[in-house]
Amino acid sequence: MAFTAQDVKTLREMTNVGMMDCKKALTETDGDMDKAVEWLREKKGLAKAAKKAGRIAAEGMAYADVCPKCGVGAVVEVNCETDFCAKSEPFVNFVKDICHVVINDNPADVEALLNCKYPNSSLTVAETLPEKVMSIGENLQIRRFVRYAENTSVAYVHAGGKIGVLVNLAVEGGIDATAIGKDVAMQIAALNPRFWDKSDVTEDVLAEEKKIALALMDQDPKMASKPQQVKEKIVMGKMNKFYEENCLLQQEFVKDNSMTVEKYIASAAKALGGSSSSLLTQSVSPRARALRRRKRTSRSRGRSPDEHGQVSLQNSLILKRPPISRRSFCFIQKDRRKSVCLFFFIII
Repeated sequence: MAFTAQDVKTLREMTNVGMMDCKKALTETDGDMDKAVEWLREKKGLAKAAKKAGRIAAEGMAYADVCPKCGVGAVVEVNCETDFCAKSEPFVNFVKDICHVVINDNPADVEALLNCKYPNSSLTVAETLPEKVMSIGENLQIRRFVRYAENTSVAYVHAGGKIGVLVNLAVEGGIDATAIGKDVAMQIAALNPRFWDKSDVTEDVLAEEKKIALALMDQDPKMASKPQQVKEKIVMGKMNKFYEENCLLQQEFVKDNSMTVEKYIASAAKALGGSSSSLLTQSVSPRARALRRRKRTSRSRGRSPDEHGQVSLQNSLILKRPPISRRSFCFIQKDRRKSVCLFFFIII
């Protein structure tokens, strides 16, 4: 069956595949459009996907969203090869579709996600992925995701997908703490603190920072001659600056630099009819990009109010740096019928 240039153009619009590949597909299938689509899927899609699978996917997009009907929230990270691709409409739509699959199907992990049905398609995510690799032209990898089904979730995406944050609020007593969650998420997205509070900074981190500060003073001609005890006192003073730069509660609040984040939370709690009495966290430092990944560890403790409005220790864990950061805080108000507990993940 003969085919025309318009047929090639139509097939390209249907599949987003190159003109020469579309022409070859129509030649191999005698101009049958449906068979040409199937040929591209089987012959070109799988081959190209396999060929590109070994490429480094160091760029990508983080995306967070909340279902307006059910309130379920999810944040996902999908990687590609170039920043140009990360900003393209086909890739952005693919990432959003993956996020909606997570929201609707509640997969346990990435492997389970791949077996879920892709939106508006009879194919699974795993079967759709090679087609997207073929049409977009780069290696694509679904890195990881987090999903919250309970309570109130707030999604925040910064810089077009460079950073995605999902905040989950457990609220009692009719408190609307959505604004607090978004403000905290924006703070973290903007300044990327390593720790929640200075009390969470581990001894090994403090020792390393002190060691670096002492080494810098030894190299400074004005400071090198000072007694060791004097140097130690100066270093202790410098640690306050370290806390202000690396600990969320001690950082300046980005929306009002006249107060720290800790004071903002206290004032927000007071505005809601109570006061801040406990600020504790469970955290992991967020990831840097794959090409500039740094190895760090942090120890954290998470606490949440029990049925009596008290704070009880949940667990203690050590997690390493890559992509997802989990932090939580809770503040217990004087009116024990009102409390807010926030849990959130950030992907950078």
